[in-house]
Amino acid sequence: MSATTLTIRDETMTGNITGELTLEFLTETITVRELIRSRVYQEVKDYNTTQPEHFHGLVRPTDTEETLNGFKQKTRREIDWNQQYEKVIEAFERNQVLILINDHQAETLEEEITVSPQTEVTFLKLTLLVGG
Repeated sequence: MSATTLTIRDETMTGNITGELTLEFLTETITVRELIRSRVYQEVKDYNTTQPEHFHGLVRPTDTEETLNGFKQKTRREIDWNQQYEKVIEAFERNQVLILINDHQAETLEEEITVSPQTEVTFLKLTLLVGG
């Protein structure tokens, strides 16, 4: 079985794209929870591997400041993806993050998503999220 790629976009409420990430999935169907887990895991893994000056992700890690280029840590350290993941789950449940799948708003963490190259996924962050 081959992997299917899914491109995820982060957008502002005014429609500006602030980030983009491509993920691979081995199954044709995933849940919103699995989407969030894969997204957060990948962006934190990418950061921890190279530790650039700025972190570009859905959740602002604790002990960082927001800059024009992303979130800058006061002291460089690895970010805990589990803390970031829990923060996004909490934000989704409080409607602080909206996830649009082909212009349909995901309503539950267990909602299923069909993964295909044509699937459009957009994360809209309504408030600043601070996590691990």
